[in-house]
Amino acid sequence: MENICEKTHMPLIGDQAPSFEADTTQGHIKFPEDYKGKWVILFSHPADFTPVCTTEFMTFASMEKEFEALNCKLIGLSIDSHYSHIAWLRTIKEKIEYKGMKNVEVNFPVIADLKMEVARLYGMVQPNASDESAVRAVFIIDPNQKVRALMYYPSSSGRNFQEIKRLLISLQTGDKHKVATPANWQPGEDVIVPPPGSCGTAKDRVEGAKEQGIKCLDWFICFKPLNLK
Repeated sequence: MENICEKTHMPLIGDQAPSFEADTTQGHIKFPEDYKGKWVILFSHPADFTPVCTTEFMTFASMEKEFEALNCKLIGLSIDSHYSHIAWLRTIKEKIEYKGMKNVEVNFPVIADLKMEVARLYGMVQPNASDESAVRAVFIIDPNQKVRALMYYPSSSGRNFQEIKRLLISLQTGDKHKVATPANWQPGEDVIVPPPGSCGTAKDRVEGAKEQGIKCLDWFICFKPLNLK
């Protein structure tokens, strides 16, 4: 039997997104070349025609325009075949209603990965899980084709898609404004100013914080509204 551990690698935050070519429900893709300049959410699911995966795909499909507005493309993956994907997505559209969602059409590409090549390339197959299908992995990849975040769930637990979207916005906000976001941050709330790099800078920040519209709890933790430069 093949040793899956030897063929499985999990890209880490800051790594270049591993390259691959694959057939999908939307045609052949070269990744990440075809998505240059875009954010990408690459996510895996254990199998087609499973209940948790069905609810996830319906939710992602219903939010696709929201992600498009954030310059972000969605790509799904499972180790099932291209024909299985098509049959499953047709079933979702024609028969399944969930939380008010019905007639849902999945327009983002879904990779057929029967040989588990992409799944192993991205560490989506985990040998000590309950089976050798892909777990629920999420990779957020930036326009420079770097891995910026990854999330892993067991096959039994559905993902929180509002949290995935919040994380994407947090990353984009940090990049654009050179800030960090605090615990439970929601878009529009105050952000964290990067810590000062010297004692003099720390003193100046605390003394001048009020005039700059910055709220400091102490020298190392200061907040500001996003509309401040």
